[in-house]
Amino acid sequence: MRTDDSSQMGGEKETGRLEAFSDAVFAIAITLLVLGIKVPPHMEGVSSWGLLTLLFKQWPSYLAFFLSFISILVIWVKHHNVFTHIKHVDNHFLYLNGLLLLFVTLLPFPTALLAAYIQHEPKVAAVVYSGNYLCIALAFNLLWRYASSDGYRLLGKDMDQGLVVIINRRCNYGLLYTLGSVFFAFVNENLFLAYLLIFLPFNMYPLSLWRTNSDSGKNRTHAKPPKSPIA
Repeated sequence: MRTDDSSQMGGEKETGRLEAFSDAVFAIAITLLVLGIKVPPHMEGVSSWGLLTLLFKQWPSYLAFFLSFISILVIWVKHHNVFTHIKHVDNHFLYLNGLLLLFVTLLPFPTALLAAYIQHEPKVAAVVYSGNYLCIALAFNLLWRYASSDGYRLLGKDMDQGLVVIINRRCNYGLLYTLGSVFFAFVNENLFLAYLLIFLPFNMYPLSLWRTNSDSGKNRTHAKPPKSPIA
């Protein structure tokens, strides 16, 4: 009994350290986004209306900041909720988590690119932006699939199979959403921006289901974890 307790405490310490490190990276990445919003250069004799006009001309920076801020927030919430089910980690999981953080920390660059070129070279900027977001979605899916495959290798033994199915479905939705953004980035920049703005709330909505308590329902069953390779 003491061995099991010590193992559980060790696993919680491992996951706690990893989540704390990841939270710090998310915090830095989301903070760096605001650096893309610049104060208009000082002009002698500029009126209040003139300053408002200069501020309005920076609308691409505001839009890019908003899209990326919400995107990182959604990724962080998903990441946090996934970690409520991770009981221990291994080296492969650490590197997969690092891969996810790699693309998260890169997001301020395509954000600044989108803000600067959405009115000049919109297709290239949109493709780079959506491509980075697609890499984030792929890395997140790989992270979760690795943790939940091969007999739920990093999850609790009593993990509810129904909950795993729900999380898998949410991961698939997120991947489809990013694939759609890549498609519209190639088609038209206006459709690309409209797509992001319209479907971003839908990408956020299902997150409340991620924290479903598998012990809250009396009729829930704990099926035997499937032994399958990474999907």
